[in-house]
Amino acid sequence: MKKIYLFLFAGLLATVSNAQIQVPQPSPSATVEQQVGLTNVDLKYSRPGMRGRTIFGDLVPYGEKWRTGANNNTTISFDTKVTIDGKELPQGTYAIYTIPGENEWDVIFYKDNQNWGLPQEWDESKVALTAKAQVQKMPMPMETFTILIDELQSDSAALNFIWEETVATLRFNVPTDEKAMASIDRVMNGPSAGDYFAAATYFHDEKKDLKKAYEWIQKAVSMGGEDAFWVVRRKALIEADLGMKKEAIATAKKSLAAAQKAGNMDYVKLNEDSLKEWGAK
Repeated sequence: MKKIYLFLFAGLLATVSNAQIQVPQPSPSATVEQQVGLTNVDLKYSRPGMRGRTIFGDLVPYGEKWRTGANNNTTISFDTKVTIDGKELPQGTYAIYTIPGENEWDVIFYKDNQNWGLPQEWDESKVALTAKAQVQKMPMPMETFTILIDELQSDSAALNFIWEETVATLRFNVPTDEKAMASIDRVMNGPSAGDYFAAATYFHDEKKDLKKAYEWIQKAVSMGGEDAFWVVRRKALIEADLGMKKEAIATAKKSLAAAQKAGNMDYVKLNEDSLKEWGAK
């Protein structure tokens, strides 16, 4: 009986030790997802509060690098390139560090975003871009550190860093016109060789309208060229299923030659097997 009590007591201790206490975080995390034009912007940061403290020039000294929030890195992700202060920032995810000043801030986009606060060793080669944010005073204090993506236009927006009575604003531009024109050109020029190949493959595999599949695969070969051995082989397979054995053999030989030239032995064997099956000489 004593052993049973000891066993139960040990189990109770294990249960207690595995329990997790849940309390509010002093600097809760926040996520902002915003589309600017045709660019998706994702922002993740933690939000410390003033809690009766003087912030800028005291808790956050002027002229020194600041983690720009709390806890893990404040990060921003762009799924296209963007332009800031006339300088291009490539697509990607960056840590945001700042150097606050009374009249302007330096905003630093840092390639390594896996730090807790500032990096232990600052690496200037990891600075993707540095830009100036203009400072304004607010008529009333902001208790909790806030970053907003607003002033939205079709090709631009602003990052606003707000805390205490300070708002630092950094504008950025996105390549909306470039993406829109590329989309328009792509659609207005009609389907690509890849589109025709995908449609023909689907119709062939699903045993739909083979004549339509053949029409599409001919367009795919015409647009993509006969070096695309995988496309040419699909044409041969469709021809064979349409009963066009002579044409299928001729097409398979072209695919075989292109696959040999490319060194793709898988397609070499596939074509050789089909040619043997179709009685090619």
